[in-house]
Amino acid sequence: MKILVPRLLGFALFMLSAEASAAGLPTVTLEIKNHRIVAEVAATDAQRAQGLMNRFSLAPDHGMVFVFPGPQGIAMWMKNTHIPLSVAFIDAEGRILNIADMQARSEDLHASHGLALYALEMRQGWFKERGLGPGEIVKGLLKAGAAKN
Repeated sequence: MKILVPRLLGFALFMLSAEASAAGLPTVTLEIKNHRIVAEVAATDAQRAQGLMNRFSLAPDHGMVFVFPGPQGIAMWMKNTHIPLSVAFIDAEGRILNIADMQARSEDLHASHGLALYALEMRQGWFKERGLGPGEIVKGLLKAGAAKN
């Protein structure tokens, strides 16, 4: 039984990871302080509109980075999104402007506090649990911007 439990756990983690990348989007590795994130890249209008809708789980330290065509005021909502999320709005220099907690299946708008080029969605509480907030720098975003081409 000692061998079976790790195999079942490995299979479960594989299935979670497969669901997280079910949309077939490119992924990038981002870093905030010493915390690594595997983020799917939503860079087209259609990809940003779909976001994490109709998903029921995210693998640990996985999320989605939305890449916009230029710095702008951004507002996000959670229609048809079943996972409570936290979104970090990020400027062109990679600095987190603000973080908002969003409730599943809500149409409430959550806006950036300034001009943002990126929005990073993670499982709700991910940023807070790691002591991350406004002013932190997100590394690896240039790769996310390049992934849209």
